[in-house]
Amino acid sequence: MCRKRALVATLLAPAILLGAPAAFAADAVKPAQVEAQKAAAAPVKASPQQRAEARRLDPLARAAFWGAEFDTDPADAEAGAALAQSLRALGRNDDAAEAATKGLVSRPDDEALLLELARAHIARGQGFYAIEPARKAAALNPRDWRPLTLLGVAYEQAERDDESEAAHRQALALAPTEAAPLANYAMHLAAKGDLTGAEAQLRRAAALPTASIQVRQNLALVVGLQGRLPEAEKLARADLPPDQVSNNLAYLRAALGQAGSGRSWDAMKAGGGQ
Repeated sequence: MCRKRALVATLLAPAILLGAPAAFAADAVKPAQVEAQKAAAAPVKASPQQRAEARRLDPLARAAFWGAEFDTDPADAEAGAALAQSLRALGRNDDAAEAATKGLVSRPDDEALLLELARAHIARGQGFYAIEPARKAAALNPRDWRPLTLLGVAYEQAERDDESEAAHRQALALAPTEAAPLANYAMHLAAKGDLTGAEAQLRRAAALPTASIQVRQNLALVVGLQGRLPEAEKLARADLPPDQVSNNLAYLRAALGQAGSGRSWDAMKAGGGQ
């Protein structure tokens, strides 16, 4: 009996040995199949070309596109910053700040996200909360004028005038041929009541290739606040539709009638571009 059992064991041994590699092969295939299933189920991010095209869409469409991209990957700093910018363009400044904050959880040193967070807080009128992200962005890239001009506006909103002046001057030193820091410094001067100085800076900014419509309209407003309404109207009509020009002129007439100075400037300034 013992010999028969030994023979059976011997005969079975090759089957066990042959079966073992087959079992290992099955185990090897299983994780690969799981990964393939995961890849098939995972949302696909847009290509660089699609992302470039999305940046040319209107703000609402951009917000929808980048919102989907950011939902797909909350660690995608590009998507987070682009979503925040799109939301800010729609006037949804609280949502823009939330999107940038969420992106910074995964990418705390991303300059674009830090700048968008600072911009969103400034747009909310809460410049105090823009100071820290703008400072961090400036430390990460000391040669970039953008965090410094944002700091200038943030300090101004926080009523820290000396620090605001210093930050604006640093931005101007880094980018003397950029319209945005010149325009933002002009807004700083206007807020202090120096409309003549603000006009001089805005004229310099408006003459630069990087000047935006906002820069030119701020020039129109500063000119109007000095009582030169026909000139302000001419400047405004170069970029704005008639109904918006009428609204701006009505505000200027009311402001001049009430104060005759730049006292109400805080109600209408929007920054020269950041």
